[in-house]
Amino acid sequence: MEMPDPDVVVVGGGNAGYCAAHAAAERGRRVLVLEKAPRQHSGGNSYFTLGSIRFVHNGIDDLLQILEPDERHVHTEVPPYAAAEFLSDLERVTEGRGDKALANVVVEGSRDAIGWLHALGLRFRLMYDRQANVGPDGSFVFWGGSHVSTVDGGSGLMADHERTASRLGVQVRYDCAVTDLIAEDGAIVGVRVGDRRVSAESVVIASGGFEANPRWRQRYLGDGWQHAKVRGTPYNTGDLIDAALKIGAGRGGDWSTCHSVPWDASYPQNESNRALTNRLSRYGYPLGILVNRRGRRFVDEGADFRNYTYAKYGKLILEQPGSVAFQVFDATSRSMLQGYEYEMPGIVPMVADDLRELALAMDVDVEEFVQTVCEFNASIDTGQPLDPTVKDGRSASVKPVKSNWSSAIESPPYYAYPVTCGISFTFGGLRGDIDGRVLTSSGSPITGLFACGEALGGLFSGNYPTGAGLIAGAVMGRRVGSCV
Repeated sequence: MEMPDPDVVVVGGGNAGYCAAHAAAERGRRVLVLEKAPRQHSGGNSYFTLGSIRFVHNGIDDLLQILEPDERHVHTEVPPYAAAEFLSDLERVTEGRGDKALANVVVEGSRDAIGWLHALGLRFRLMYDRQANVGPDGSFVFWGGSHVSTVDGGSGLMADHERTASRLGVQVRYDCAVTDLIAEDGAIVGVRVGDRRVSAESVVIASGGFEANPRWRQRYLGDGWQHAKVRGTPYNTGDLIDAALKIGAGRGGDWSTCHSVPWDASYPQNESNRALTNRLSRYGYPLGILVNRRGRRFVDEGADFRNYTYAKYGKLILEQPGSVAFQVFDATSRSMLQGYEYEMPGIVPMVADDLRELALAMDVDVEEFVQTVCEFNASIDTGQPLDPTVKDGRSASVKPVKSNWSSAIESPPYYAYPVTCGISFTFGGLRGDIDGRVLTSSGSPITGLFACGEALGGLFSGNYPTGAGLIAGAVMGRRVGSCV
């Protein structure tokens, strides 16, 4: 395959890689994107997302500047999302373990990055189907900090990126696995694709983490992680992270944790499914209870909005017997679940009119399960009204406590959805500075080498707020593209 002679090689064609490519091309740089996957499987993890993107804004009037038209806008309440709140959310969910300088750069650059992408032709919408509840007056009330997504989700995001890249003159080659970095006199001067050399002044690693590499997952995340289900692309195997480490790059971020979620355990094709993508997620657990094969609860389902807990609860499910758990709802709470997930084509929940029958269908300890439900129901603070748009304090004083949104499992029919651990991406990557320059272990930059997206470690640890990955890729990709 003929390769053009670029100034910049971007390895990986996901959101972060394309943002770097766009920014570099705008500066007149000749950019080549090398994508490991064949064309029909391209887009990286970005393709598999909902397109949810978290950024600083001043409410609905500010957002209207970048949103596609929608007649519902006039009946919509979107609270402003300030930089201080975004930083506080990152600090809280990572328990202070994230790179603060990197967090500041991402947060402060987030709104401007969205404006830049919108000007390039990317399309955005409010997530009415995922992040809003209908108030008594029929208005839409948004919650949870991440209010906006790209039009048509991850597939729409990547289609928009590809159109933009074509317009800017970016060259893209698919089915091109980069096998090595080429270094001369301590600087990176190109990459190797099989036996071919592609020379460039700068190389940008935007090829994701190592979540699709079961050997590395077991090595760095721990035993058992080799059995997690890969939610996104099967091509993120850490090859370029490994290549950079071998030429002296330092490790960045938390290599022992990852983004992992409650994921459908029963659907036959529940890995890297490009047709269903994110519809295999199961994020309605704050409205019900979550039990393991022993019939016992093991987590506070209502600790926070799902936007701030879902990315760490996959790990807790992986640790349960058989790495499986069950989300349990009654007729009332089932009616409040999002159809996007819980009415997915081919989904077959366990349904029964009696708790014992449900336990038998789930193949859990019947007596333990019935006792769990009865104790939970009896412990609910019914003095607090149920309100899913706020942390309502409607708690259940059992162990573990359920802090919010507790609703009795008492109205048949009863429903159970089996879930397992779906891994999204790893938090550990390469060490870099706030412009994405890859650093050695001692902190000196490696000339000509940059990283962005999931390949750049440091921003997340242990947990993650919804939509932070795409905005981090956009901000850091843009910054990298302005440097190469």
